[in-house]
Amino acid sequence: MLEQAIVAFAQQGAAWVLWLLVALSVASVAVMIERALFYARRGIDVTQLTQELGRLLDQSDLEGAKKLLAGHDGMESAVLKAGLDGVSRGSRAATDLMEAELVRQKARFDAWLIFLGTLGNNAPFIGLFGTVLGIIKAFKDLAVTEMGKSGSSAQVVMGGISEALVATAVGLAVALPAVIAFNYFKTRVKRAVSNTETLTRTLSARLDALQPK
Repeated sequence: MLEQAIVAFAQQGAAWVLWLLVALSVASVAVMIERALFYARRGIDVTQLTQELGRLLDQSDLEGAKKLLAGHDGMESAVLKAGLDGVSRGSRAATDLMEAELVRQKARFDAWLIFLGTLGNNAPFIGLFGTVLGIIKAFKDLAVTEMGKSGSSAQVVMGGISEALVATAVGLAVALPAVIAFNYFKTRVKRAVSNTETLTRTLSARLDALQPK
């Protein structure tokens, strides 16, 4: 019974695999667009922000620093806001709050990237699986079809195999954009983390001076 079910499944061909790859491709494009918009809306000029923040902190203007950061919705501003909110509790508390917020922001910025990475790594294998199923179906069709002309058997096999190979091509076509997008977005996340670490050092260097007298 189990063997018959496996054989029946294998003989379905590559059509359903192609539809699966199309669905995954649509989901991949949706994730790419969402992430691209997400990062674009949260980009900052870290050099300018560092200079302005440093000037305000040198003046011990915590409220001005908070207002400056309130105009941004990026990883950098969220981490620094956490640090500024903890200044009154001491340097150690402010540093711990920034470290905890950085972990949360990394998870926020990494959202959905695992989908792109997994799809990029596995879409070619899904396509290859479809190709194998398509070849199995091609040989099944050859076995059950009665051909009256010489050479027609070879045409059936070659036609079936050519259709099966489409699954591998589609798998590669789905994987390549996903891999490119994954690597690009990972670079954006690393850049945001680097900017955040630069700005947190700017704040940490002034924490003692910012403590309430």
